[in-house]
Amino acid sequence: MNDGPEFRLVPVARLRGHEEHERDRVDELVAAIERAGEFREPIWVARGSWVILNGHHRVEAARRLGLRRVPAWVFDYDGHHVDLDRWSPGPPIAKSEVIERAHQRQPFPPKTTRHRLRIRLPDRSVPLELLRAAR
Repeated sequence: MNDGPEFRLVPVARLRGHEEHERDRVDELVAAIERAGEFREPIWVARGSWVILNGHHRVEAARRLGLRRVPAWVFDYDGHHVDLDRWSPGPPIAKSEVIERAHQRQPFPPKTTRHRLRIRLPDRSVPLELLRAAR
C-alpha cells in the first residue's frame, strides 16, 4: 500500500473538520492570504474520509474568501507517515476518534490534536484565482 502524500486541489465543501477554530486566528489568516494573493501552506487531509488533519483555520479562511478548492497534501491516515499527539497534556487520542468526531460533527476544541509527519513535504503555493475557479 502506498500511503505517501499526494498533492491535490480539494473541494472545500468535501472537507470535514475534527476541531473547532478560533475566530481571531481565521481573521488574521484571511488578511494574510488576501495580501499574498496565494495560498502558501497546503492543509493535510486523510485520504477517503476527507478529514482535515492540519489546517482547520486555513480551511475556514478559504471558506470566508469564497475559495472552491484548497491545496492539500492527502495521506493514508493509518499509514506510517502521520503521527498523532496532543498539544497539551491529556489522555491519548486515537486516529479513529479523530475520524469519528469529524463524521459525527462533534469537534474537539481548537488545538487539541497535533499531527506530525515523518517526512518533509516540498513547498507549494497556489494562486487564489485558481482556487476560486469552479473546476
